Amino acid sequence: MRPLIDAVEAAAWTDAVRIDVRWTLGGDSKEAEYAAGHLPGAVWLDFDRDVCGPVGPVGGRHPLPDPEALQGVLRAAGIDDGTPVLVYDGGDGMSAARTWWTLRWAGIEDVRVLTGGLAAWTEAGLPLETQVPQRPAGNVTVRPGGLPVLDADGAAAWAADHSLVDVRSPERYRGEFEPVDPVAGHVPGAVNLFLGEDDLGDVDRIRARYESVPEPAFYCGSGVGAARSALAVTAAGLPTPPVYIGSWSDWAARGREIARGEES
Repeated sequence: MRPLIDAVEAAAWTDAVRIDVRWTLGGDSKEAEYAAGHLPGAVWLDFDRDVCGPVGPVGGRHPLPDPEALQGVLRAAGIDDGTPVLVYDGGDGMSAARTWWTLRWAGIEDVRVLTGGLAAWTEAGLPLETQVPQRPAGNVTVRPGGLPVLDADGAAAWAADHSLVDVRSPERYRGEFEPVDPVAGHVPGAVNLFLGEDDLGDVDRIRARYESVPEPAFYCGSGVGAARSALAVTAAGLPTPPVYIGSWSDWAARGREIARGEES
C-alpha cells in the first residue's frame, strides 16, 4: 500500500481520519496554527505528547509511546480498527513521517502521508476550516510490532552485519558539529546518507540511491528524521527498513562507544 498521497487524492479520500501533527524541532506546539486553519475534519495531535512517549534518562528524545496511552489517543481521535488514516504536517514531512511510522508500528495498516503537507493542500486551492471536529470515540486496538525496531544493541549488531545508515548531516555524522546532544559522533560502523537529499516525491531517485545499500536500517538524532527516510524508501517500493528509534540521543545517553570522521 503506497504511503504517500497528493492533495487532490487526499481531498477525495473522505473515509480517512485526518490527523494534523504540525511540529518544529524546537518542540513548540503548533496547536494555535491548527486552530487558525486545518484540513476539514482534521483532528489535532500534539506530536511530542501524543505521538511520542515521555523522555527519560535513556531511550532518546522521541521514544516510542506506551501502547495503552497511544491507544487512548487514537480512540479519542475517532479511529476504529480498519479505519484509514491521513497524516499531515506543515510540509517538510518530518513529524508526519514519524506519525506514519508510529501508527504502522502500532498495527494500523492503511496510513498515508500528505505529500507537501498543509502547504501543498493550500497551493492546490483546497479549503481549510477552523471548526474542531467532534468525532465519536473509536475502538482501535494498538498492536505493537507492525514495523521493525532496533534498540542500541540491535543497532550495533546491524552495523556489524548489514548497513546502519545515519541520516543526519555529514558534519554531525563526522562529529564536527552537534547542536542538540551532549556527545558528537556516530555509531561505529554506520554509514552516512543525508536525509536532506531525499525528496519524498522523487521515488526513482530514492530507489536508485538505496537499492545498492544492503539491508539498510536508519537512525538520526532522535528517531524523527530516520522515520522520514524509512517513509521515503517505502514510497520508492523498497522494503520498509528497521529504525533505531532512540537514535543518537539514546546511544549517547547510554555512553556507548562512538566514532568520528568517515568510516573506511
